[in-house]
Amino acid sequence: MARNLSIFALVVLSMAASAQPNLLDRARALHRQAILIDGHNDYPWALREHNAARDLDTLDIRKPQPSIMTDIDRLKAGGIGGQFWSVYTPVEMQGQAAVTATLEQIDIVHRMVRKYPETFELALTADDIERIHKAGKIASLIGMEGGHSIDNSLANLRMFHRLGARYMTLTHSANTAWADSCTDTPKSNGLSPFGREVVREMNRLGMLVDLSHVSPAVMSQALDVSEAPVIFSHASARALTDVVRISGMFRPFRNANASS
Repeated sequence: MARNLSIFALVVLSMAASAQPNLLDRARALHRQAILIDGHNDYPWALREHNAARDLDTLDIRKPQPSIMTDIDRLKAGGIGGQFWSVYTPVEMQGQAAVTATLEQIDIVHRMVRKYPETFELALTADDIERIHKAGKIASLIGMEGGHSIDNSLANLRMFHRLGARYMTLTHSANTAWADSCTDTPKSNGLSPFGREVVREMNRLGMLVDLSHVSPAVMSQALDVSEAPVIFSHASARALTDVVRISGMFRPFRNANASS
């Protein structure tokens, strides 16, 4: 009996081992069919830090880039179908300096897409993402990091959207005049009245409201105001990793106009 059980165990293990490559192949096939979108890549700012923003030819991401950690081979190996390029601007830049720096970051994304047309294409809509993915290229999207980039102006927000920005993180590491950061002393107790207008205008434009970096009060109030689902472009669950930088709370989105 023991011998029979041993033989049975060996057969089961052998079957499992032989099935493993098939499961891996299936997983890879599913991965190729799905559109994997990375919500946040700081490559444009990395270029700026490497003094390459003025001349993209000084750094070729068709070759391995261990210091910047982004290159085309690794994007393809990871199965990236869509990439949000972060047009990050430090909070130390305020006012017109922040607006100008954000414009320069957006310009880098547009120039990068022009430089590598065989790999990247700018995506402005969900249909664009699907079309670009079917063509075997990486859909390139623009995400703004930090509401200070709009310098308290809805007109600036609208113009950034026209240039391709499709999400904005409401704060970064410091408060804006209209929203509290999770790493600053609260001043607005969440969103100010103007902050609520920012969320509404982003809804109207079709920009995703990104709640990474914001205070728990901003998270809650943005969910109350927003008529579209929000995102956390680069965050995690605080219950798993208890640091202030990541999501301290979450509750299901509820469209204010929907019936209960």
